[in-house]
Amino acid sequence: MTIRSGLTAAQLIDLLGDRGSFECWDTPITAAPADEGYAASLARARARTGLDEAVTTGRLLVDGRPLAVVASEFGFLGGSIGVATAERITRAVERATAERLPLLALPVSGGTRMQEGSAAFLCMVRITAAVQAHRTAGLPYLTYLRNPTMGGVFASWGALGQPVLAEPGARLGFLGPRVYEELRGVRLPEEVQRAETLASGGLVDAVVPPDELAAFVGRLLAMLDRRGDPAADGAPAGGAPADRPAADGLDDTWESVRLTRKPGRPGMRELLARAAEGVLPLTAPTPREGRAAGALVRALAEFGGRPAVVVGQQRATPGTERPFTAADLRCVRRTATLAEQLGLPLVTVVDTAGAELSVQAELDGVAMEIAHCLDTLIALRTPVLAVLLGQGSGGGALALLPADRVLAAQHAWLAPLPPEGASAIVHRDGEHAAELARTQGIGAHDLAAAGLVDQVLPELPDAAAEPDAFCERAGRAIAHALGELAAQPEPVRAAARAARNRRLGDLTTAG
Repeated sequence: MTIRSGLTAAQLIDLLGDRGSFECWDTPITAAPADEGYAASLARARARTGLDEAVTTGRLLVDGRPLAVVASEFGFLGGSIGVATAERITRAVERATAERLPLLALPVSGGTRMQEGSAAFLCMVRITAAVQAHRTAGLPYLTYLRNPTMGGVFASWGALGQPVLAEPGARLGFLGPRVYEELRGVRLPEEVQRAETLASGGLVDAVVPPDELAAFVGRLLAMLDRRGDPAADGAPAGGAPADRPAADGLDDTWESVRLTRKPGRPGMRELLARAAEGVLPLTAPTPREGRAAGALVRALAEFGGRPAVVVGQQRATPGTERPFTAADLRCVRRTATLAEQLGLPLVTVVDTAGAELSVQAELDGVAMEIAHCLDTLIALRTPVLAVLLGQGSGGGALALLPADRVLAAQHAWLAPLPPEGASAIVHRDGEHAAELARTQGIGAHDLAAAGLVDQVLPELPDAAAEPDAFCERAGRAIAHALGELAAQPEPVRAAARAARNRRLGDLTTAG
């Protein structure tokens, strides 16, 4: 059963941590404001909540793993942040950094404390700087946004989590509804600032009920612990890579194109379900009203015990194509950044009929988002593994392909346009699609010759005919590739990536 919102800081800490494990870090606050009215408000808040400020900090255990926490208390002046509150938060973040602890912030706040004016407002910079230092030290910083999280708190340390989680139904926003109505003369629609709305735009990574938070955080911490596990970071595991079919058994490319459109062919969701362990789903953008359903899937998952951040496109059967939107591409970049911040490899999965082609897509800047995706993945410091699972059409596919290594299903393909579109350009009709598919070099083996694909995953005879076996083989290949990439020092991997990108498409040097 879902726990209702409105939990106090103490209740949420009890719900999150192992029994009796919480160690409070707070030191008493002795300073008193000169303003008598404000001092009286503080006294009433202290008597009502049993706390001396609007936040409590400390260390606890989640499934036996240590975690630093910063928990706001809405009952104390609406969880507002004053100078003393900010100092307590900053010290907790600094202590977590010094003790090499992951940190979970649990804000619930109306924003900065109006009684303290600009001094309190500027403290958001102080807290954010401490959070940045914590992340720069390679330590996880998670946030769980509660109802409500508003103003400067939301617009600074509240929104910087890796990942950002939120309570169901939580109001999250910069401008409070009362202020909005006073300034604009109309009410702000409630759905605008709901956690689910922000999640649908890819701004919140997951909406998690309070009673499921401990399990989510515990699984995430366990996954992050395995980053330093010799079994995960040493010699490759998961078995030898799948064999590449012999050259004399190359497939008919047009037939491969048709097979990737076949109903029953496994897509990214099926790959995660059948080949990955410990999957933690993350939210992805959902379409605006009147537009096709989004194609993006995001998750944290393990392949052969190797944790990774996974993002990619879920296939669609002909007639139900789901275009890859500018919002999807922005979320790809967010996911890539999350992988880098968590110190996990990124796995991208390509299986798309193409990016959205519409007036709205042009206005949304879909071409610019493709460019920014290419830029982000090429520069990413963490290992990147791409899996070309099926259809690879246009810029929507290209945006996810910059990688240290690329695996491709035997019948997968990559082209600037679907063969039918290429035929329309070259021959002004769609009748030459099969011919162009066979001559454009779009098949998995052609892509290997061009230097993009490193390993072809066999389909026997095709993935739709053996979905379980294919996904299991693909999972083993992913685990093996992740192991090999993890074994490379970062400078070596960066140099190899640069050399790889330099020779892509050059048939005289590739392969």
